[in-house]
Amino acid sequence: MDIAIAPKGRSNPPLLAGSLPGRTLGTPVSAIATSAALNATIDLRKHQTFIQLLEQLYRERALVPFAAGRPIPLRSNEVLIVCRGIVQLFTIQHDGSETLLGLAGPSMPIGLPLTTVDPYWATALTDVDVLSLPMVEIEGSSVLMAGMFRNLTLRMQQAEAWLALSGKRLVADRLKHFLLMLAKDFGHVEPSGIRIPMRLTHHQLATAIGTTRVTVTRLLKDFKVEGWLTIDQRQIVLQLDPRFPANQLLNPMAQR
Repeated sequence: MDIAIAPKGRSNPPLLAGSLPGRTLGTPVSAIATSAALNATIDLRKHQTFIQLLEQLYRERALVPFAAGRPIPLRSNEVLIVCRGIVQLFTIQHDGSETLLGLAGPSMPIGLPLTTVDPYWATALTDVDVLSLPMVEIEGSSVLMAGMFRNLTLRMQQAEAWLALSGKRLVADRLKHFLLMLAKDFGHVEPSGIRIPMRLTHHQLATAIGTTRVTVTRLLKDFKVEGWLTIDQRQIVLQLDPRFPANQLLNPMAQR
């Protein structure tokens, strides 16, 4: 399910009840329902997405917004649930270079309790809204644990798919498959193709597939000449043509 990215310049943080279209914003409150009450009144199977589950559990809790490009503070005793937008996760090497570790979209949990990488950083790749959940609260609720498990599985699948890229000998193949992965996980289907709704720099793409920025720049130019992709508003659009692999993503994405 695609969730629209919130506009910049908001004066007040949104409420979780307003995260989904057609919902009315409430008044922020600090009260937290007990885990026993949550488990007794919420049936996880009735909710199509983790965000819908959280909306039911925390209808009045305020989200925390971050504008694109802003760092997102991570704490050892809490997990953040991405409710809108896309977060990039990365580490810093000894030489000061960044290594992109993953991308987290709506419903995905992020946070220091979920990783052993040090240092570990998160930055808003687009405008982002997150919900903070203390670990003690998660550990006390089987409903939250079950909801997080489903989305941690997606994170694990993404991580394994990224690792599998390293086995491809040709850099061009690694870049193509990486772009296809982004389109599958985050893409929006349009008449012109599948848009990857984020602005990744050539350097970020290079660190993700283990090559240089110059090589990524050259390959993207080659892909454009081949007609495999176009660049529109600094975003990559994969062309839907039976000759190109992006066309194979269309049916699964239309069913999401």
